[in-house]
Amino acid sequence: MNTPIMKRPRLSDEIAEKIKNLIFEGAWVRGQRLPAERELAESFGVSRPSVREAIHSLVAMGLLQTQHGGGTYVADEVGAIFRDPLQNVLLANADAQRDLLEFRHMVEGACSYYAALRATEADKERLSEAFRVLKQHYEQPHSANEQQHQDADAHFHLVIAEASHNAVLLHTIRNTYEVLGPEVRINFGGVQEGQNIRDDLIAQHQALYEAIMQGAADNALLAAQGHIRYIQDVLVEKAEMQQREARAKRRLVSF
Repeated sequence: MNTPIMKRPRLSDEIAEKIKNLIFEGAWVRGQRLPAERELAESFGVSRPSVREAIHSLVAMGLLQTQHGGGTYVADEVGAIFRDPLQNVLLANADAQRDLLEFRHMVEGACSYYAALRATEADKERLSEAFRVLKQHYEQPHSANEQQHQDADAHFHLVIAEASHNAVLLHTIRNTYEVLGPEVRINFGGVQEGQNIRDDLIAQHQALYEAIMQGAADNALLAAQGHIRYIQDVLVEKAEMQQREARAKRRLVSF
């Protein structure tokens, strides 16, 4: 009986697989420019033609995009299968804010739990820097604009997702944050968001940060979920206040 000959994968296919893994693991994100062919060839220990062939195959798959004279980038469409339906839900569902916070309660709790178990020293360094920047924004709310505050908050939670070393959780969080929008974040300049709320929020982030740094997975899970529940309560209170103000204005008009 003849033994079938196992065909060795082409070198370019192996390189393409490595690049796909870097994207899947979150090392390279949407819109990020890839290193030059020469750098990639040196990194993978292969020839530039092999790298070029791998890039061409990934461009054909839609994972990479090339710009004439401007290099190669991770495609913006990566993750659109998840992102686009969620955007449609947000547009069509008035309860989407509540649903998304419930979703974050589950997913960010899991990210924090696994980050506490798996974070490397490099992860902890990134998390420390992200927390330092976030804390500065809370302590100096007028030092930057609202979008910068929101970006610092989102970045902190994304670094936690990266430290979980779970690619599915990371991409889920990353894609979700793109469509959450400011309506499910605390508005630093809003009427309801005074110093007391900022103090509460930074204390919650501090507890989450310390639990992960100490490797206390159960505490990290509780801290993350408690943080989301607090945001839910604040947003409910804000909505009720808006309703009361609207009723009061209608009474003035009718009077």
